[in-house]
Amino acid sequence: MTTAPFADGRFRNAHATPERPGGVLRWMLTRQRAAWPSHVADTPFPPPARATVDEIAVTFIGHATFLLQIGGIAVLLDPIWSERASPLAFAGPRRVRAPGQPLAALPCVDVLLVSHCHYDHMDLPTLRAVRARWSPAVATGLGNARHLVKAGIGTAHELDWWQSVTLGDATVTYVPAQHFSARTPFDRDRALWGGFVVEAAGRSVYFAADTGYCPHFSEIARRFPRLDLALLPIGAYEPRWFMSGHHMNPAEAVRAHLDLGGPPCIGMHHATFQLTDEAIDAPTEALAAALAANGVAPARFRTLAVGATEVLGPAG
Repeated sequence: MTTAPFADGRFRNAHATPERPGGVLRWMLTRQRAAWPSHVADTPFPPPARATVDEIAVTFIGHATFLLQIGGIAVLLDPIWSERASPLAFAGPRRVRAPGQPLAALPCVDVLLVSHCHYDHMDLPTLRAVRARWSPAVATGLGNARHLVKAGIGTAHELDWWQSVTLGDATVTYVPAQHFSARTPFDRDRALWGGFVVEAAGRSVYFAADTGYCPHFSEIARRFPRLDLALLPIGAYEPRWFMSGHHMNPAEAVRAHLDLGGPPCIGMHHATFQLTDEAIDAPTEALAAALAANGVAPARFRTLAVGATEVLGPAG
């Protein structure tokens, strides 16, 4: 018996309506993709320094990949340094901007968190490199460890929704999301998807990973009412008729920010891989408009430059 809805060998969403039959085919036949640049050259930033125990430091590598430092623990979130988010080296979504920091520039990785098994979040070549360099403690959702074994990771903690594990000096809780899972056409929803709340030294950070807008945000706020920071997706959302169940748009991300109690938020999951149909700069423009429409100060929900590190000092 799992906390996440589960029946007939497959996980389910608690709130989403079932996907329309033939949705993928209809999207492929009718999609109107905005033109993206083939390459974006970002200004380089210095490597992140090791944060102190009373600081929170977050380094944006790109897409949904962050190095989070909290309570003296360095946590790597959904790392992908590969050129493509794909099982193939020669096909599939290709990154238009390089990772913001080389893997070797990171000060250390104590904990590795993998939210779900999609290729843009679970990249086996990167995971092999992370394991070889640091051998961190690993946590993921139910059913995902079998994929991680292919990267040489044989000791991952598999978590159900709301289940927690202590890794070093941090407590990691796997929290619900509204999404789906698959790595092949034949394993749809055989593994669980979710986000993470990381707590250490009296501080807490929420990483939403991939999710549609749903009541989970209010549920997370009730259980974690003093979030210091939330990392929320703002990209990969068009067309809405197909993507709305699984990916928030920026307006919904602002609603999620409010549902969470208005903690400082950083947007992610945009401007790296062209996974859906919106323009590369559409998420940040729509985020600014949604913040203004809801009377939220831009400083409360912002994006980081690729490669940049932001440091939150001791709790006030």
